[in-house]
Amino acid sequence: MCRFKLLLVVGSVLWLAACGSSNNGSTVTAVIATCFPSPIQSSQLITCTATVTGTGVFMSTVNWTTTAGSINASGVFTAPVVTEPLSVTITATSTQNTAVTGTATIIINPVNSQPLTVDAGPQPQTFTAVNEAFTSVTVCVPNSSTCQTVDHVLVDTGSSGLRLLSSVLTIPLPQENDASGNPLDECHIFLDGYAWGPVSLADISVAGEIAASAAVQVMIPDSVSPAVPTTCSSQSIGPNQGNSVTALRANGVIGLGFFQHDCGVTCTTANGSILPVYFDCSTSPCSPTYVTLAQQVPNPVTMFSLDNNGVLMFLPSVPSGGVSTLSGTLIFGIGTQTNNALQSATVYTVPDTGANMGDITTKFNGVSYPSSFIDSGSSGIFFLDNATTGIPTCTVQNSLWYCPIPSTGNLSATNQGTNGNQGVVNFSINNANTLFNTGYSAFSTLGAPLVSAPPPGSFDWGLAFFFGRDVFTAIENMPTPGGPGPYVAY
Repeated sequence: MCRFKLLLVVGSVLWLAACGSSNNGSTVTAVIATCFPSPIQSSQLITCTATVTGTGVFMSTVNWTTTAGSINASGVFTAPVVTEPLSVTITATSTQNTAVTGTATIIINPVNSQPLTVDAGPQPQTFTAVNEAFTSVTVCVPNSSTCQTVDHVLVDTGSSGLRLLSSVLTIPLPQENDASGNPLDECHIFLDGYAWGPVSLADISVAGEIAASAAVQVMIPDSVSPAVPTTCSSQSIGPNQGNSVTALRANGVIGLGFFQHDCGVTCTTANGSILPVYFDCSTSPCSPTYVTLAQQVPNPVTMFSLDNNGVLMFLPSVPSGGVSTLSGTLIFGIGTQTNNALQSATVYTVPDTGANMGDITTKFNGVSYPSSFIDSGSSGIFFLDNATTGIPTCTVQNSLWYCPIPSTGNLSATNQGTNGNQGVVNFSINNANTLFNTGYSAFSTLGAPLVSAPPPGSFDWGLAFFFGRDVFTAIENMPTPGGPGPYVAY
């Protein structure tokens, strides 16, 4: 009688052995099936391999089957389209002895989508994050299985590149070197502060989409060597945002904005002058240095094999009094899948060069403000100043906010792209002190003067603008159904 024995289970690989069938003294003893990577996304193709072992002159061929999707005779597996995570079992069966099989398990993630959450932020902390949209990002040491998933990473359409706090990282990401072989550090300027730290390399995975060996900025405190050069800190009107979770109110920032790199050609030798963005810290103090585009921190979306021309953010509507938490969706690609079609969204193109890179024009009370922008990384609607708007202000949590009593009522502005497309935005502003006292985290009526960065004569349409809208951000020079980026559409 033939009896079977389970030999070994390792990860997603199952070995089965049997007494086999003998042909002229040959016997198949085991089949090992391997499919890599996992997880993958809907419709993605990967190649599975099978290793057959035995005695004598045995046959090494197998037949492939799968519980979902399809797999051809060569082991090329096509993932099915799914709306929720699905576990698929791939089976390799010996053609010599069909009783001997090997299996591998693959996780299929939903089509290019990732949950978004607006909540109080990383906990436990002494703060409550307000109007911050978070997602999770997995980083791995390049070409390895040493990985970490970081939650509460702020989704920012106003910047490009992944930045993680050193205090939350538990894996050793290798640092990137400049052309001279010296470690690279970076100074990244936000609207209300800056981030300083080394440029490291990681495989980045979000929703099954993978950016392999991408540059990542690891944000570190001021007290960590090398010291922040004054040519970095003097550029900012605010403090080091990356020196703690409390300062950032997040574990990191994933920049999914208009541009493929966080600095572009202005940081290469083609610019002709060295900007204080990337630094060589082989001597003290650190000194600015040229970098190639390949050495810069990239928008990770551009490194995905699919769905790499932009992103779609959807967050439900929020009532005027706010809500404690909110769930939405981050979708990669524009017009690349059934869930990211532009449909009736209006495209507003933005400049990709010059002083108004990434800006739209907002018209308010008959005046045009050409340095306006739409940015999920900003919490409220920041616009103009008290003298221009006549809206009362107050200080809440050490920041200046608009505090009308009880509210401004309906306000109206018109956004316009460089392509001439226009659209009216109706909004209102409630008393910030009242809103913050609710303890909630999501507000559609939160606003403030735009005093954190020049010019004050503009609109920063922050996350409050995103509630109740499908907002697309198209990346520069990438083809989309709405034309090449950069543009914003909603």
